[in-house]
Amino acid sequence: MTNKDWSQLNGLALAYVGDAIFEIHIREHLVKTGQTRPNQLHRMATKFVSARSQAKLIQGMLAEEDLLTETEIAIYKRGRNGKSHTLPKNVDMATYRTATGFEALMGFLHLDGQKERIETLVNWCIQFVEGSGEG
Repeated sequence: MTNKDWSQLNGLALAYVGDAIFEIHIREHLVKTGQTRPNQLHRMATKFVSARSQAKLIQGMLAEEDLLTETEIAIYKRGRNGKSHTLPKNVDMATYRTATGFEALMGFLHLDGQKERIETLVNWCIQFVEGSGEG
């Protein structure tokens, strides 16, 4: 694969990839912690991967000083501001767009090969949800 400036990719395309990347990290975390029952796995994963949860996660990241770089914030904003033609089912449009920005950030980091950075942010998310009862 040739080097590509993934920061120039459409925010919604980044979110498309980021949705899958974040979910696989969370599923792996849950299984590694001993969760094996499908209904329980789904319920627990929702605490991380629902639009409402992802919006809380990115808002927490933005509130924590020096957690996200300027580039990461710009990617988040591109995803958040993308014009999706999909209407959210269970959340308001602002929450949906905020979550889309979170997914865009995850997608960018994955496509850009920043595996260690993804791990850092995913671990932050896990601690945020499991440590504070958020989600």
